[in-house]
Amino acid sequence: MSHSLPGRPAPGAAHGPTPAPSEWVRRWTGTLPAGARVLDLACGSGRHLLWLAARGLQVTGVDREAGAVEPLRSHAEIVVADLEAGPWPLPGRHFEAVVVTNYLWRALLPPIVESVAQGGLLVYETFMRGHEAFGRPSRPEFLLEPGELLRAVAPLRVVAYEEGLLEAPTRLVQRVCAVRGGPAKLADSFTGSAP
Repeated sequence: MSHSLPGRPAPGAAHGPTPAPSEWVRRWTGTLPAGARVLDLACGSGRHLLWLAARGLQVTGVDREAGAVEPLRSHAEIVVADLEAGPWPLPGRHFEAVVVTNYLWRALLPPIVESVAQGGLLVYETFMRGHEAFGRPSRPEFLLEPGELLRAVAPLRVVAYEEGLLEAPTRLVQRVCAVRGGPAKLADSFTGSAP
């Protein structure tokens, strides 16, 4: 089942300026060392991919909209894949950071968590139940249940979690930063301070 994501132009729509990256993504990926491998899943027009690449990170962007990601090829490795209809497009690959925003396909939650390398982090922010009062997405299959994101990342160590209403634009979200524990080259540097 496919759907357009908020903040993404519909297929064939004219592309305007790329929106600013999420504050949550900037906060938690700002301390990644240059050269770290980062996966931007459902990257769309590249608002996070471009910011991450500009920081000297090795970014892999995955999205099903070939037209949206084509301009990003000079900044990152691009994988065009239908995440909802096909197999996980990056089997066996691990990343120092995995970024997912404004996207939920529950069948992908286990491979997303599995793709976080030892000592790496998962930065996830998306809509939850109750957001339908403010706009799209409004269907239950695209909205997290209360506490669902915490349960989904349970194999990882949660560094920060928020659930609630955000403004500009108004939206109801859950967001988490979690690390794969153990001897960690990256995990120990996450203190919650903004870069």
